[in-house]
Amino acid sequence: MVRDTYAYRQVAVESRRVGAAVQIRPVPGQAFSPELSVQCSRRLSDTALYPLGSKFLLFAKLTDRLGGTPFLYAYHGDADVLLSVKEAKAFLGAFKRGRI
Repeated sequence: MVRDTYAYRQVAVESRRVGAAVQIRPVPGQAFSPELSVQCSRRLSDTALYPLGSKFLLFAKLTDRLGGTPFLYAYHGDADVLLSVKEAKAFLGAFKRGRI
């Protein structure tokens, strides 16, 4: 099955600790709420590979999987694109949109 590339958009995400687990959430300042869950490769939440607070650029789409709670989905096989602080600031500055 081929991915519908028009459904995916670039999203800046970061790793953060939520309770005892490390989760990936959207960075504040873009179309998606920072409380929205992100389903992506587990590599991004591995603190042995990337320290807590690392920022990444993902191609993700908003989905709700049969009417459940909405979340962002990014294909686990995509390359890990690490964002520096400067790159993240430039990305967020270029995309001023309403929150979803």
